[in-house]
Amino acid sequence: MRRLSILTFLNNKYLAYCLAGIFLVLSILLGISIGTVSVPIITIIKIIGAKVFGLSILETIDPMYSSIVLNIRLPRVILSGLVGASLAIAGAAFQGLLRNPLADPYTLGVSSGASVGAVLTLFFQLSIPFVGSFTLPLLSILFSFLTIFLVLTFASKIERSMRVETIILTGIIFSSFLGAIISLMIALTGDELRQIIGWLLGSVSMRGWEYIKIILPFFIIGSGLLIFNAKELNAMSFGEERAQHLGVNVQKRKLIILTAGSILTGAAVAVSGTIGFVGLVIPHLSRLLWGPDHRHLLPLSIITGSGFLILADLISRTIISPTELPIGVITALIGAPVFALILLQRKRMERSG
Repeated sequence: MRRLSILTFLNNKYLAYCLAGIFLVLSILLGISIGTVSVPIITIIKIIGAKVFGLSILETIDPMYSSIVLNIRLPRVILSGLVGASLAIAGAAFQGLLRNPLADPYTLGVSSGASVGAVLTLFFQLSIPFVGSFTLPLLSILFSFLTIFLVLTFASKIERSMRVETIILTGIIFSSFLGAIISLMIALTGDELRQIIGWLLGSVSMRGWEYIKIILPFFIIGSGLLIFNAKELNAMSFGEERAQHLGVNVQKRKLIILTAGSILTGAAVAVSGTIGFVGLVIPHLSRLLWGPDHRHLLPLSIITGSGFLILADLISRTIISPTELPIGVITALIGAPVFALILLQRKRMERSG
């Protein structure tokens, strides 16, 4: 009864948004404040407030603090937040669509496909006319969509019913294969691609406002499409046949959801590299805490995923300072044990219930 009352308390949607919002704000403030040079939180609030509202208070603040906040840490925190939000909402959508907590951009091979597109773009210095800096995310999105299309096609050839387990296993096969292709390219080209290894491990280091401009439009489009289809996701999470009986155009909605997930994943990978476990753990944890309703699960995954990756980035640059770890290493070290605990807890609940 006590456990039930706690879950009922947490499932209050207003409380859920308040707690998630507080977590995000604290993550942002800590991400900006902590570093080689510590910036007082009150100073951060003054600097951001003065910049947003155009106040002259900036003249009374130490220029070093202003430069650190506005030019280095704030863009890094915003970028890591957008990447975390993109991966988390994409993972929540894939899990709902495929009705499996193991589904996410990483296990389905979407991240690996996006990485291949990004590596090819960087190595051959590809540039689409009239697109410029958006070439990288566009090609990453294209390759991520091609990957999920191939995964689903291959899974349907193996088994016409396309069971979720078959799709997941096919995604893992494609992910391993594409990862091997990237490793082969690096091995064959020597030093020319060695700098990309750090990018592949995941990082938002030394990426300023320009990278935010790259990911932001794709984040808005992708997350908007998913939130707009939240009710359909609720229906499809009970099975495609039931969704059809409820009047959902399953094939059309499935295509929209997969496209939106590919847009979010491709854009995130383009600016930060491959970061695993965010799209796997955050949606599952959010579902346990806040409930399975995608109308709330998707925005709450955005908020929680954003705060989580900001903190992961903070740990990556401070744990062995001045050396900086790839953010993908931190998310794996945190995400793998947490996800294992979630699965064990779920198994216990199934046995007891």
